[in-house]
Order: sequence, then structure tokens, then C-alpha cells
Amino acid sequence: MLPKLSSFVGFIFCSVLVLQFSLGAEDKLVIMSPHWEGIEREFDRNFKAWYKSKTGHDVQLDWIDQGGSSSDFRFIEAEFKRVPEGIGIDLFFGGGTDNYMKLAEMGLLHSFKLPEEELNRIPKEIYGIPVYDSQYRWYGAALSSFGIMHNEFLRQRLKLPEVKTWQDLTQPGLLGKIGAADPRESGSAHMIYEIILQGYGWQKGFALITQLGANVRSFSAGSNAIPKDVVKGQVIYGMAIDFYAYAQIAVAGKEKIKFVIPPDAAVVSPDSIAILVGAENLEVAKEFVAFTLSDAAQKLWVLPNGDPEGPKWPGGLNRASVIPALYDKLGERCVVPNPFTRNLTPIQYDAEKGGIRWDIVSDLIGTLVIENHKNLVGAWKAINKTEDLQKRAAAIQILGEVPITEDEAMRLSETEWKKSGFRNRKLKEWGQFSREKFRRAQKAVK
Repeated sequence: MLPKLSSFVGFIFCSVLVLQFSLGAEDKLVIMSPHWEGIEREFDRNFKAWYKSKTGHDVQLDWIDQGGSSSDFRFIEAEFKRVPEGIGIDLFFGGGTDNYMKLAEMGLLHSFKLPEEELNRIPKEIYGIPVYDSQYRWYGAALSSFGIMHNEFLRQRLKLPEVKTWQDLTQPGLLGKIGAADPRESGSAHMIYEIILQGYGWQKGFALITQLGANVRSFSAGSNAIPKDVVKGQVIYGMAIDFYAYAQIAVAGKEKIKFVIPPDAAVVSPDSIAILVGAENLEVAKEFVAFTLSDAAQKLWVLPNGDPEGPKWPGGLNRASVIPALYDKLGERCVVPNPFTRNLTPIQYDAEKGGIRWDIVSDLIGTLVIENHKNLVGAWKAINKTEDLQKRAAAIQILGEVPITEDEAMRLSETEWKKSGFRNRKLKEWGQFSREKFRRAQKAVK
């Protein structure tokens, strides 16, 4: 009896071990992503089905976010300094292009070349901006443009001007009626400011950003809040990335909400994906990149929810595909304009320059515009009360002053700005600089 019982217990024990092994055999993928919930849900659900049909395996996806693309980048950079061989994260998905260029330059991205047939469907560039890395360290997963959305219903009701350019946002009558995000927290917000700087030049660009910033009601941490504020009427105008605007238009209607890409500084750029060096789930990561650039995944961007091949998320994802042929194939089923055929004259955006000076530009805007916003608004109100045009012009000149030149910003970005002690001293100096110039600007119109 005892031998039989012993054999039975042994059988049960082995069965439990086999079951535990089977349960633990599920494949895994860890993704760092600033993408919003709708994108994560759709790509999670569809990749699991795609992966199962291709490999026969289940896969678990763990999504991580530190609060926006800028925060995600800083986390990745800091973790690799701590653990150079790998940080337990397989993929970085979303957040533009500039951060990917910086990670590639640091040697933190794993090169993965798509099969030639798949690669040939993706153009190397759009309007002079690369769609994927020449060494295959990152790929554009979708395309983004940046612009201004507004609540047309409230604009007409309040008899406010129609805004078409970035310069239009500096009109005195728009005080407190604009929504914008903090570039230190939001990568898409940062891109808007960088586009303005490259379109207008360093000095004129900062002058515009300062006046525009004076009209901003408040600066949110994330750019996804801005379109919602426009729809709710908390602000009338919002600086936004296209897909956040399109998502709200899909819900609220084209008659109520409008979106325009300003011709004075327009850019269409990739929103990227890359495998991180030391990825513990490398083969699964490669499959996710391949899936993201497949027709099945690209259709999730451009088709409405309710379409059999589209997303299930209410309102859809509303992003532009990186595959031009897909627009012809899907025709009127697409809810997003074809960026390859739009009537745009984009600026020659320098992604390398934007990547190098990313941190210092964000810090300048944070210190000169956001942290001293109350003082800026006070100066702006005083300037716009004066009827003396000569005094007004002199005050506006003071308002747009920048503590460093563009050349100095580039030099510091590649040297001293990486040292926290130096950076903190400069931020303190710039804070004092901005408070003093706002006092001078107010004094100039008295």
C-alpha cells in the first residue's frame, strides 16, 4: 500500500512541476512607452493574437511609463548608467525621434533589420526627415504632425479670431485662452517649441514662444490633457500633436473642433520604436517591431473603430501610417489624411540638432516662461495696455531676450549641461534673468 501511495504522491508532485513549468513558459515583453491607454490596449491585444498565430505561444506584455517621453528617456539613460549590460526593459515605443537618435548615439539601441520586402514598403524619409535609422536601430512606427486645435463653437460665440499660424497665438486678445504643456515633461510639447525655434530662428523663435506663453492659461504636465481642455471649453485654443486632436474631433465632431498645421513652421515626423541593448526578451522584441510595421498594426492607426480591421477603442487611434501604399489600398476607409500627399511646405527640420539640445531648450522654456509665468503675464498685460507704440516695441524687445545664443546652447548641450552642479547654477541664474527682464519690460511702458 505504501509503495503505491508513494508512487501516486510522486506522480502528483511531478504533475504539479510540469504544470508550473507550463504556466511559467509564457513568453514575455517589457515595453517602456509614453503612449496613451488606447494605443497600449490595442497593440497589446492585437500583438498577442498575432504572436500566438505565428509562434503558437502566449505572450505577456508589461507596459511601463515614467510620466511622458522626456521622463521615459531620462529613466532609460539613468538606468543604463547604473546597469550598462541591460535594464530589464526590452523596447522603447513612442516619443518622437530625437530621443531615439540620442539613445542610438549613446550605443543603447539594438540594431534589427527588417526583411527586405518589409523594409522596401517604408520610405527612407518624409519631407527630408528620416523615417527609420540607416543602421536599423530605430523605426518610425507612425507619423505625427503638430498644430493648433480650437473649439470652433466657442470661438464664434466669443467672437475670437481664427488662428492659423503659431504667430497668431501671440495676439493680446487670446490671454488665458490657450492650452499648452510643459516641454520638460512632454516630448510632443517639446517638439512644438523646437519646431518654432527651427522655423523662426533662435532669437525670433524665443520671442514668439515667450509672447505665446504669456497667453497660456496654464502649463499641463502631459500634452494629452490639452485637447480635452479645448473640447470642454476650459481653453479655446490648444497646441497639440495631431492624433490627440483627431481623437477629440472623432468624438465631438468636425463642426465643433478644428485642427490646423501652421504653415509658418510645419513638420511631419516619425513616432518611433526601438529595441534596447541587453533586451532579455530579444526575439519577442523583434517580433513586436515586425508586427508594429505590418499591415495589420498599421491599419490600427488609420482605420476607425467599428471597421473590421480597425481598433476597438472608442474613437479610434487616429494616427498616420508610415506605409504610403496603405492609403491607396484602404481609400476612404482611412480617417487620417495621407501625410505623403498633403499640401505642406515643411521646414527643413534638423533632428540631430533638436536631439543634441533637447534638455537645454526644455530647461530654457521652463525657466524663462513656465516657472515665472505669473511675472510674464503681468508684464504682458502691462505691455498691451499702453497706447505708446514706441514704448510697446521696446518692452516686447526686452520680453524676448534670451540669456544664451544658439551656438552657446549647442556647445553647453555637448559639454557642461551634463554636469548637474553647473546646470543647477545656470537654472538659478536664468530664473533671476527672467524675473529681472519682466520687471524691465513693465518699467519700459510706464
